[in-house]
Amino acid sequence: MSKVVVVYHSGYGHTERVADFVAQGANAHKVVIDAEGNVDEAGWTALNGADAIIFGSPTYMGMVSWQFKKFADATSKQWFASAWKNKVAGGFTISASPSGDKLSTIQYFITLSMQQGMIWVGQPSMNDGTVNRLGSNSGVMAQVGPTSPASDIPQGDLDTAKAYGARVAEIAAKLAV
Repeated sequence: MSKVVVVYHSGYGHTERVADFVAQGANAHKVVIDAEGNVDEAGWTALNGADAIIFGSPTYMGMVSWQFKKFADATSKQWFASAWKNKVAGGFTISASPSGDKLSTIQYFITLSMQQGMIWVGQPSMNDGTVNRLGSNSGVMAQVGPTSPASDIPQGDLDTAKAYGARVAEIAAKLAV
């Protein structure tokens, strides 16, 4: 069994809801990036001890939130020490628009992971109209309207998030052997 951590920022609760499902699928510990872009000491300890890290952020203006970017910049200490090298990585995002330029957010996670020397896990689920309905192979993309509450996130998006969390945990367990 691998240790998986989901680290995320959520501005309005939507990303948190997706994070809950990713964490369920991965049997993961969640670390919250707060409204000021900080992670507490226990969070850093969990991240550093993880076999896999799944990144999450809303897509705001075509990119991760500034709070997530602040967190990412703070990982330079891990980069300098190669502390996250060979950890498994994945990512998820949500925005109000079907596109919303979510791919930019996922690509940011991939770049962060590659700079850290991590191993990225993609989304294998085919778009069946419900699961992976937005057709992302790079990670999880979810969508709900701009005035919709987090409870309105389509169940298919949440099922996709849960399955993706399970996949990341499965790959981490295989590589840990």
